[in-house]
Amino acid sequence: MIRAVFFGRPGAGAFNAAGVAGLARATEDAGIAVETVWCPDPAQRIDVLRAAASGASLVIAHGGQGEAPVAAVAPDFPTVRFAVTQGRIAGPNIACFEVLQEHSAFLAGALAGWWSEGRPVAHLSGEPVPPGLRGRAAFAAGLAHAAPATRFLTGFCGNQHDPALAEAWTAAQCAAGAVLQFAMLDGGRPGAMVALRRNGARAIGNVHDWTMEDPTFLASAIADNGWCIAAALSAHHRDDWRDARIGLERPEAVRLALAADVPRLLADRIAALAGEVIAGHIAIPEHYVGLEFRPVD
Repeated sequence: MIRAVFFGRPGAGAFNAAGVAGLARATEDAGIAVETVWCPDPAQRIDVLRAAASGASLVIAHGGQGEAPVAAVAPDFPTVRFAVTQGRIAGPNIACFEVLQEHSAFLAGALAGWWSEGRPVAHLSGEPVPPGLRGRAAFAAGLAHAAPATRFLTGFCGNQHDPALAEAWTAAQCAAGAVLQFAMLDGGRPGAMVALRRNGARAIGNVHDWTMEDPTFLASAIADNGWCIAAALSAHHRDDWRDARIGLERPEAVRLALAADVPRLLADRIAALAGEVIAGHIAIPEHYVGLEFRPVD
């Protein structure tokens, strides 16, 4: 038995949607069955992972929210393999499969700096899980690379899937002067978009190409995590249980998608910068050291 555990509710957000799509493609290609398990309650993650591991040969925990529960549960099931997508933990029966969101996030930060021309830029995410922290750090580094004097308003509101909470935080960032937000949200993203439109601000999305759906998006830092699930299933099938990661060298999975109104000059600068990252000429930091933004009560 193979089980895939998703943190959240079905139909809420692009991150899980990309994983579900990747799972569907991979299972169809391989002709295997995978049981899908949903865990909407953060307090139940360890219990859900433990139940999923019972009788399984492989458990895939989709997203950084799976790191802590897998680390807690995996030692109790030494014959079960655990895959963590977008993860960075280790163990004898654990492997992590990752699309490097920080690669496309770095390009997003550079675009934000060049486009904003000195005006404040924001970032908003939900839970401060390791992949989200790395994405924030990469965006901040890209912003500093392009426009080091730009004011950066960054915060984690505490919930990836709460539109009202995201709207309140985004409104506060706009009130503080932000003209663009890197919206690293999932189910809460619609709330952020309401506030951005109301204030005439732009967005940069992530995971999925939001520029094809909403003109508010200036760009989208694509990192198709469906690749991770396919890679985990393949590694299990091949009996080659080890970590795997890809970045901008695989543009079908990791790239910065640009809206049609991004000036050609900026698009060319982004393409050149992507080449530098791929060539290893730019080191992207994984930690952010700077001020944290919180709305004023």
